[in-house]
Amino acid sequence: MIAAWIGALSTCIWVYLLAARGRFWRMTSAATDMKLPFPSAPHVAVVVPARNEADVVGRSIQSLLEQDYVGRLHIFVVDDHSSDGTASVVRKAAADKDERLTVTSAMPLPTGWTGKMWALAQGVEQAAVFNPAYFLFTDADIVHAPDSITCLVARAQAGKLDLVSMMALLRCSSLAEHALIPAFVFFFFMLYPPEWVSDPKHETAAAAGGDILVRTDALARIGGIAAIRNELIDDCALARKIKQNGRVWLGLTPNTCSIRGYQTFGSVGRMISRTAFYQLRHSVWLLVATILGLAITCLVPAIVAFFGGWATLWGGAAWLLMSTAFWPTLRFYSRSLLWAPLLPLVALFYMGATIHSAVRYWLGRGGEWKGRAQDVKTHLAA
Repeated sequence: MIAAWIGALSTCIWVYLLAARGRFWRMTSAATDMKLPFPSAPHVAVVVPARNEADVVGRSIQSLLEQDYVGRLHIFVVDDHSSDGTASVVRKAAADKDERLTVTSAMPLPTGWTGKMWALAQGVEQAAVFNPAYFLFTDADIVHAPDSITCLVARAQAGKLDLVSMMALLRCSSLAEHALIPAFVFFFFMLYPPEWVSDPKHETAAAAGGDILVRTDALARIGGIAAIRNELIDDCALARKIKQNGRVWLGLTPNTCSIRGYQTFGSVGRMISRTAFYQLRHSVWLLVATILGLAITCLVPAIVAFFGGWATLWGGAAWLLMSTAFWPTLRFYSRSLLWAPLLPLVALFYMGATIHSAVRYWLGRGGEWKGRAQDVKTHLAA
């Protein structure tokens, strides 16, 4: 009977998630045919922080230089102390279009800043002479569709939005990516339903860091990048700040892609582990609650479904609802429906990565990225 009651609880959770959590599971991509009303094409400054990105940054810069945007566009790449020739790759990718590109080296990292935020802040400062109406913050691994900036600006102007963000299509080629990346997107939108993010009456705010367009005056209103200088989950932190006195919008697109690869399960695990415990505010109680919540929501249905009787009925119903919710994400990533019933195993992996994140923080190696441990107690104190 205990198993049956727990299975019933799991079923109720999935009914709520499907029916009352902003329809996050639909994975509806944004329209990509939005155009600017002629001659409205404000200046856009693109800021790209890059640290040891030589293997991907060339394609990203080329895609930015090939934008069909009719307004003035300038790209500011801030090389964050790379040791792999990132800046040289950027200049080579620009070829004869150097007039639209500025490459600079980041100053030494000051106390109280994360590396990415310090690089972004310097890019914003350099771009001030360009007098942009919008900043586009993008990562060095993002390959943009030719109409990407046009659509972002058109959506921002049409909706009078202060921040517009698109979740890029993440690479999904290796076995580890097939198994884990769709679930990463699924869980992200479960936490931050786009309908709620875009609703000015709802507190939920989020953005996808690879593709964020923000209005210049809105950024100035919150105090610039300095307002989020020590944030690891900087995209969502920026969206929260902007939404306090403005409007934000979050969507996803299949046309703008991340080409960063995660060949192994370990590399995906480290990607999750980098910020998981930080998102839980380093709270042991939130860690325990998160593990229990994931277990009841995602693991219990697959376990109690084999107990027989009412437990099988409730567990099977929850497992079916879970698989149904996950199916649109799999379809968006062109994956087989057969992956849907495996979500409990994927959730177990994510639980392990979350625990691993806490352990690394306690060992003084939290938030490690490109050789920097950015989520440590001394950093938080600063």
